[in-house]
Amino acid sequence: MKKLSKLSIVSICMVMVVTLFMGCSSKSVPMSLDSKWKQSNSNSEDSYQVATIKDNIIEIYYESDNGKTQSLYWVGTVIPPKTGEQPYVWDSVNDHEKTDKSLLGASGDTKTFTYENGVISYKVGLMGTTTTVELEMVK
Repeated sequence: MKKLSKLSIVSICMVMVVTLFMGCSSKSVPMSLDSKWKQSNSNSEDSYQVATIKDNIIEIYYESDNGKTQSLYWVGTVIPPKTGEQPYVWDSVNDHEKTDKSLLGASGDTKTFTYENGVISYKVGLMGTTTTVELEMVK
């Protein structure tokens, strides 16, 4: 009887541990994108895009001269993820009141962003050329 009791206790403990780890998977935990971000796939060391996400707003700037010069590219909404499932995709709505005043401001009404494996990516079109920008969180 004591063997059965010990075996039962061990079995119950194993089920609890498995349940605990399954409950802590990244798919069930919402992630926060609030941070500063910097382009990781720029072809130039001193010219790139940077972004800040805060209070469900993303602001993206072109930076040049190692950050000495900034030009606004995008200000739009962020729909925070409800889970940690990836890829996470959202459509941001442009704040035209801000971007229309910028020479390099995007003119589209929406922009699709994707977050996956620590990278936010989106398409940028400028002077007939479209590229995918990849941003990584600044630490």
